[in-house]
Parts: sequence; C-alpha cells; structure tokens
Amino acid sequence: MARAFPLLKTRNFGIVAHVDAGKTTTSERVLFYTGMTHKIGEVHDGATTTDWMEQERERGITITAAAISCNWSKTDVVDRKDTAQMYTFNVIDTPGHIDFTAEVKRSMRVLDGAVVVFDGVAGVEPQSETNWRYADEAEVPRVCYINKMDRTGASFERSYATILARLSNKAVRYQIPWGAESDLKGVIDLLEMKAYVFEGNMGMDVRAVEIPADHLEEAQKYHAELVERIVQHDDALMEKFFNGETIDTEVLRATLRKAVIANEIFPVLTGSSLKNVGVQRVLDAVVDYLPSPVERNDGKVKGINPDTEEEVSFDQDDNAPLSALAFKLQTDPFVGALTFLRVYSGTLKSGSYVYNVNTGEKERISRIVRLMADKREEVDEVYTGEIAAAVGLKGVKTSHTLSDPEHPIALDQITFPEPVVALRVEPKTKNDQEKMGMALRKLADEDPTFKVSTDEETMDTIIAGMGELHLEILVDRMKREFGVEVNVGKPQVAYRETIQNEAEADYKYLKQSGGRGQYGHVKIRIKPLQPRPEGEEALPKNVKREDHFEFVDSIKGGVIPNEFIPAVMKGAKEAMGRGFVAGYKMEDVSVELYDGSYHDVDSSEIAFRLAAINAFKAAARKANAVLLEPVMKVEVTVPEKFVGDVNGSLSSKRGMVEGMEERGMVHAIRAKVPLSELFGYTTSLRSMTEGRGNMTMEFDHYGVVPPNIAAEIKKERGIVDKDEE
Repeated sequence: MARAFPLLKTRNFGIVAHVDAGKTTTSERVLFYTGMTHKIGEVHDGATTTDWMEQERERGITITAAAISCNWSKTDVVDRKDTAQMYTFNVIDTPGHIDFTAEVKRSMRVLDGAVVVFDGVAGVEPQSETNWRYADEAEVPRVCYINKMDRTGASFERSYATILARLSNKAVRYQIPWGAESDLKGVIDLLEMKAYVFEGNMGMDVRAVEIPADHLEEAQKYHAELVERIVQHDDALMEKFFNGETIDTEVLRATLRKAVIANEIFPVLTGSSLKNVGVQRVLDAVVDYLPSPVERNDGKVKGINPDTEEEVSFDQDDNAPLSALAFKLQTDPFVGALTFLRVYSGTLKSGSYVYNVNTGEKERISRIVRLMADKREEVDEVYTGEIAAAVGLKGVKTSHTLSDPEHPIALDQITFPEPVVALRVEPKTKNDQEKMGMALRKLADEDPTFKVSTDEETMDTIIAGMGELHLEILVDRMKREFGVEVNVGKPQVAYRETIQNEAEADYKYLKQSGGRGQYGHVKIRIKPLQPRPEGEEALPKNVKREDHFEFVDSIKGGVIPNEFIPAVMKGAKEAMGRGFVAGYKMEDVSVELYDGSYHDVDSSEIAFRLAAINAFKAAARKANAVLLEPVMKVEVTVPEKFVGDVNGSLSSKRGMVEGMEERGMVHAIRAKVPLSELFGYTTSLRSMTEGRGNMTMEFDHYGVVPPNIAAEIKKERGIVDKDEE
C-alpha cells in the first residue's frame, strides 16, 4: 500500500483550550467539513464523535484525547475532490479540564502544530496558560482562534489583548470579526483584504465578498500592522515595505509561514464554531502556516543510541530506520490494548518486529489501526509523520521508544506532573477484590498521572491523581469498564516534605551477636537541592541526579569501598521516602557522602544502608525539615455584586488574591489557595453566588505549611515530636 499523501502535505495538529472554550465543537466541524461525518454532533446533545466515552457525553467535557485522521482541500480550490489538491490531517482533540492535563502534555510531544481556541467572552483563562506553556516547552507552532464571537458580551479586541498580555506579544491579528454577538456575519481576512461569509447547509459554502464600508478603515489599519510584522522577518521585504512598494500576497504568506514555524508569530483568527462561522478558514490557516513533519527540527529525528549513549539522528523519511514514540495507552473493549504511536522515521508494518529501547525487548506488531475517535480502520503499514495505534503490544508503556532492532534510538521521554489528591479505596465484595488490582493496573498504565500505592501501616489501597474529578472519573471507569465497585474514602492532600537548611550527621551502625557482625559507618551532609542552571554541561561523574534528589559521592582514598556506596544512596532515598515530619515523601534534597569507615569482615551492604537511613534522619532533624502542601492557582468568575463575598471567602481559606479583571458581564478573581482548603469549595461558591459563580483551578507550586496547620496534620496522623514525648 503506497503512501496516500506526500509528507509535505501532512499536518499533525492538536486542538487545545481551556474547558468550555469550544474545542470539541470545533473538532466536530472539522470532521463535518472534511467529509468524515455527515452530521454534526453537538456537545449539548451528547452526540459528539471525539467525545465518545460515556462519561464525556454525560458531563459534556473532554476526558481523553481523541485522534482523527481526515483530508482537506483549501476553500479556494475549485475541484475540492481532486486528491492532488488535498492535505491529510491527523487531529487530536484534547481535554480542557486541568485534571486531565496529562492528555495535553503528551499530545504536544507528538504534534507538529496546534490550534489554540479561546472563548470570545473570557479570553485567556487559566488552562489556556498551561496549554501555552506546554506548547512552548515542546516548541510547537500555533495558530490562535478566538471562538464564540456570537455570545453576548463577546469582544475580539478584549480577548486579543489578553493573549498579548498573558501569553505572547508575538500574536498578531490575522482576521477580525464582521459583526459580533447576534450580528456576527462572517470574518475579515487582513492578509487578503477580503470578507468571508459562510452559507448553505451548516455553513458549508464559503464565499469571499468585498469588505463592508463600515469595517474598511479598521481592516486597512490592521492590514498595515500585519504586513509590517511579517516583513520584519525578511530584510529584502522590509526594504520594499519602507520604500512604499506593494508586496505580493503570496510572498507575504510564504514569509508568514516561515515566521509561524519558527514560533516568531502567532496569527489570531476568529469566528463561531457553534454558528458555523470561520472554521474552514482556520483549516486553511493550518495548511498555510502550520508545518509538515519535515519542516520541524531540520527534517531530522534526534535521539540517543542506547548502546553507545551517543547522539544519533535519522532523516524523517519512509526509507530511514524506524523510530516511533508511544504516547498513550488505551484499553479498547473490542480490540484490547491499544498503543498510540507517532512514527518519526521509517515505516511501521504489521507483522514486523520492533525493538523497545526502554525494556530491551523485541515485540511483534500484530495489527495496526488508523484512528477516528472510537472507530478503527485496519491498515498494513504506517509511514513517517503519521499517527496510528498498534494492537496488543505487551511491554510498551507511555513514553517508550520503538525502533529498528539494527538501528536503536531512544527519543526524549515525556515528563508528567505529580498527583496532588489521594483517596483510599476498598472493594465492596470479595469478587471485587480480585478484579480491583487488575483494573487499577490497567488504568495506571493508561494514565501516567494516576498512581496506585499501599499504605504500609493499614495495608489500604491509595489512589492518587490530579484532582477530585480525575479520581471520580477513574472510580466510575472501574465500575463501568471493569465491573469493580469500591468504597471511597475522603479526598486527601498529597503533602510533601523538604529541608530548609544544610546539616551534617555521623552514624555508625554496629551489631555484634556472636559470629560475623554488622558494621557500616557514614558521614553525610544534606542541603536543599537547587535547580540546575540552564545550559549547564553534564553532571560530574561523582554526582547522580534523579527527580527531586541528588547524591554526591565525595569519598576519597577508599575509606568506604565502592561496592558499598550504592547502598548508602539507596538508604538515603529510602529515608526520604518515609519522610521525617509527618511521614510524607521528602523531596528536593542533595545528599553528600563525604567520609566514613568500614570493617574488612563485618561490613555489608545492609549495614551501610541502615547507617545511611539513620544518618539521614539525624541530619534532617537539624536541617529544619518542613511540611509542604500543593498550592493551586484559582480563578473564580462571578457577577460584580458577589466580588466582596468571594474575596472574603478566599482569604478565609488562606488564599492570596493576586488580581481581578472584568470579563464582559462578570469579574474574574485570580488567587493562590492551598488545595486542602478547596475541597467542596465549588458547592459553597454556588450557594454564595446564587449559582452564578464558577471556579477553575490548577496546580501551581508546593508551599510550606504554617506551623499550626502542620501540627494538626501530624496530630491526625498520630505523630508526636521527639521533644514532646
């Protein structure tokens, strides 16, 4: 089976936004206008294609990223069924709710571009900022789309101003709306200087018309501004521009394309997906300005050879050695385990063997399916730059690299945020007990931000995730998909611990009870772990750094033999895992082993591990160990008359109000509030604001718990300070 479309005509992009900005509504229009569906499914009817899970349709939110493959011909093409004029799109509709932020993060890793959707009334909202940050990290080129211009209170200029102020001053108007609210008629293209109207069945017929007289002056002003921003990226064009020469539109378009791909300009488009205004022109902008796979990273895929640890690169070409990244696992009730893959180079064929670089195992690709949300189309092979799913891979997890066995390459792994909320769960019946472990394991494989652990004291099962909604959905999925019913405890905060000062400790573990004894002696120094400076070269050989932990081996002259040093590191990590203040995991500590001694006969790994555990405890006691709590970035939108009450309620919850702005008919209050104070706050907010207040929150940072609150937490956990005993 030959490649249907050349690589230069492939676009892998995501549709991302804050919750309720209209991502899924936009995705449904994409499916309809590209001919993948014959009817538009609406979120409010629970009939969408990309929101296919029962929970998504019931709640009207997106929970899991859905992948769609479709074809598109630009609106100005006369014969839109001519395959020579078509482009192939691999589109991912991502969730907007902060609890499912992992879906956005992993999607950004495998996309070449993004359409960032904004609400025309609210403008930039908290999750818009998070998604933008993820796109910045992945260096993904973006097109902005200010949606919902038909809503009461919608303002293109106000929303555009929030993009400039809160996201990037590289944004520039590419379109402006023709009318607003109930008078929205179409959009005005500032590059082509044409107005577009969307007529016929569901806005299918796109027609270019002259710019209306009452918008002409405004359009000319912003056209000049757009052209000036474009020519700044080409010296020859800039000279022409300042000489007053007319520059051809296609030359401007080509220059703008280069600037967008280089993340130097973010064009801002507008419309209303629900009213079928503007979506086709957004798809045209995807073709014109977002890159094909070979237009990113100089057409190369770069990674590390796992055998030599040297950097290697392959051409993004069908004939190059295979490299593919597994970015998502999903359990499908019909076909079993699905592994979503982005092929970066080479060709993935069903029936072939691939090498899992992360496990060192070979796996057979039994079947490959192309994706259309919850529908599957079986294919024999997948080419460079494509996104598909393999069926039945056993050892592959999220972030694993699959490569040609003869040419191994390890691609950069995806990092995920740590969970902040935990729950105790117990099976309702013995039958549920047997199935619960399997269900939890499968869900944890699918979702890297969902963690399962066992409380060592009570042997209870603890599940942890990104928020109450996240865990509620997972418990619901256990019941619906796996037939497991559980009793759920109260939400718990995932506290952490750290140290604030530097301290040293000397501990000698000595045990003699007839026969061979145990001897291990260590001297350690602990201090708060500082982030590595940007651009710093590789770590010295005596330093090992993992997430939130560093171990420095400063032993000289063999005072502790090399074979015992890993045991010291293991002991220090074990002590950090148990915590010191209230039994929570300790983070961001640098441990230096600088001296000690050993016994020729009695020393052992276990003796040095136990010495390290006790030395760490002694040092932590002196290093001002403190309890940390997750602090959330909160945004509350309320009518003006409730602003005072809401500010007061946030302050009473140890919140710090940071600012407020008007958004149409409501006020948005931004604050930082500890997560422990926010359980159940949505309910009390609604009763306080006659049901008109809304709150969104996302994790911001870990902050030190005040001493009086820390004392209560320790008391609840039955922990008594040594000096209180």
